[in-house]
Amino acid sequence: MCGIIGIAGRSPVNQSLFDGLTVLQHRGQDAAGIVTCDHSRLFLRKDNGLVRDVIRTRHMRHLNGDIGIGHVRYPTAGSADSAEAQPFYVNSPFGIILAHNGNLTNAAQLKDELFRSDLRHINTRSDSEILLNVFAHELQQRSRLSLDAEDIFAAVAAVHRRVRGAYAAIALIVGFGLVAFRDPYGIRPLVFGRRESEDGVEYMAASESVALDVLDFQRIRDVAPGEAVLFDLDGRLHTRQCAERPIYAPCIFEFVYLARPDSIMDQVSVHKARLRMGEYLAEKILRVWPEQDIDVVIPIPDTSRTAALQMASTLGIKYREGFIKNRYIARTFIMPGQKTRKKSVRQKLNAIDLEFRGKNVLLVDDSIVRGTTSGEIIRMARDAGARRVYFASAAPPVRYPNVYGIDMPAAHELIAYGRSEDEVARAIGADRLIFQDLADLEEAVRRGNPALQRFDTSCFTGEYVTGDIDQPYLDCLARERADSVKNAGDSMDNAIIDLHNND
Repeated sequence: MCGIIGIAGRSPVNQSLFDGLTVLQHRGQDAAGIVTCDHSRLFLRKDNGLVRDVIRTRHMRHLNGDIGIGHVRYPTAGSADSAEAQPFYVNSPFGIILAHNGNLTNAAQLKDELFRSDLRHINTRSDSEILLNVFAHELQQRSRLSLDAEDIFAAVAAVHRRVRGAYAAIALIVGFGLVAFRDPYGIRPLVFGRRESEDGVEYMAASESVALDVLDFQRIRDVAPGEAVLFDLDGRLHTRQCAERPIYAPCIFEFVYLARPDSIMDQVSVHKARLRMGEYLAEKILRVWPEQDIDVVIPIPDTSRTAALQMASTLGIKYREGFIKNRYIARTFIMPGQKTRKKSVRQKLNAIDLEFRGKNVLLVDDSIVRGTTSGEIIRMARDAGARRVYFASAAPPVRYPNVYGIDMPAAHELIAYGRSEDEVARAIGADRLIFQDLADLEEAVRRGNPALQRFDTSCFTGEYVTGDIDQPYLDCLARERADSVKNAGDSMDNAIIDLHNND
């Protein structure tokens, strides 16, 4: 999970890129980067850290140009100390910069092909650099000194034929413009919009619509699965379906946890989808636990608030805020390593004793992944005086790794792997545990857009929509994502070559 943004403007875009990345910060807190282009010269600033820490005033002064792209990174393999920040650059053909959200499932094969057949060197372990080089190679096959839209669409079509997995990408081609494209399943989100300026029409693409909103861009629509959207330097918009057999199957976990509630993704309001998740989960409680003795519904901030509020309304039970969140602590789901995640839970949340003392409380969270946060929070509720602690998850049990760009780790690190729901309840210390049914979760999202007949629900079912995932791949992924690897550090951290990086 990462956040990407690209703007083809008519005036300097550095501040707009910075502001857009700031509202996408929830999608990645490990590294940030911006590239701008002024005529034919590229300017880059990227490093580990939050947007506000990586890109300071002294860097902004050097980010010249009216076209550019940005990225916030959240690592899904190796150490979070890795210096493999994006965007990435290749100088041939033309000069191309690319930012990518997702994960390529045939990255090893592609890396070998790029070396043996395409004669291209990959300098990092990032699959984003692989995607960039595949796109650059296919564009070079056009063998033309100048480009047109047909050349770019043909290159994207070739990328779709070679690449497997999830990818939403934005590429800046020097001297031509921006191209945004999405994998044939539309697993990771991508939206685009436009705004009128004094100098003409400006276009923007981003991971979530909230980035368009804050910059006063009018959302046009989502980039369709397999589609490429091109914004050229003359202010013209070109679109083309570049995949042979696109299938709409967005990641449902985006709606559960990853996206901001004020975003609209694949024509679905994330906020309303979460309200419906709470409604369906409350109806399940009424159905399977009619004798429930819940005194109060308390959300675990922040993602679960919407669902918890609707649950309390449907159940006719009081809703209370029982935890105060320290907003200066990063999201624990994306913390590098189990020890760091566990330590940060009590730094992030503090219980209001009066809301717990002597009560049977229903804690509501968006999901349970490793169980670290859930177990710690249940202990906090008991320490605050709760008589009984029940727990509800707006998502089904997470029992399988995610291979499409979310750091859901090796199966054995998932609390629900190999356990029944009662066993998970005992493992996290809950008096009772209620999970959302998968059919209800899918319907909660689909009600916002009936055209979404299929989703990527692989972390719940173990069924991967791309159809190319086998056990050897999962075993390899488990080794790469293991907490032991993240805690061991990364000997490659200083082996990255940057382009015009303003220190």
